Amino acid sequence: MYKDERDLLDVLKFELAFLEMGGYGRSPREPWRPRYIFEDSPTCMNYDCKDNPEPCSHCVLTQLVPTDLRNEKIPCRQIPLNALGENLDSLYRYDEQHEIEESVGNWLRATIAKLEAARRMAQSDAHIPPAPNGNAMKCTPQFHQAHPKCANPACSAAFH
Repeated sequence: MYKDERDLLDVLKFELAFLEMGGYGRSPREPWRPRYIFEDSPTCMNYDCKDNPEPCSHCVLTQLVPTDLRNEKIPCRQIPLNALGENLDSLYRYDEQHEIEESVGNWLRATIAKLEAARRMAQSDAHIPPAPNGNAMKCTPQFHQAHPKCANPACSAAFH
C-alpha cells in the first residue's frame, strides 16, 4: 500500500506550472477526450497508472477536500476553489475549459501564497526558544533573558 508523502506545497507549485504551460491542452493520443484538472496531470499519484491505481484517499491533495466529501470516487474534484464553494465537479458542469483553468489558476496562486505564509510564520516561531512553562517567549529583551525580572508578575524591574 502506498501513502502519498509528497509535500503539498511542492505539488501545488508543480500543478500551477503545468497549468500555465498549457498542460491541459488537447492530447494528441486522445483529442476527443476532455482533460481533467489534477487527474490528467503528472501531479496525480495515479498518473499513467491505469492498471492498478492506488486509492485517491492516499493522495496528498485529499487534505484539501472537505472531510464529508473525501469518499467520493474522485475526491480532488471536490476541493473548494472559491468563497462560493465551487469545485471542479461543479465547474465541469457549466464552464468552458479556459474558464475552469483560470479559476483553478487563481485558486492555486492563492493557496500557494497561504501555505508559504504559514510556513514562514512556523519557521519564525521555530526560532523563538520555549519558555519554562512551554509557551513561546516572544519579544523578550536580551536584558531580561540575562537578568530575570522580579518574581512579582506586575513588576518589570530586573532581579538583582
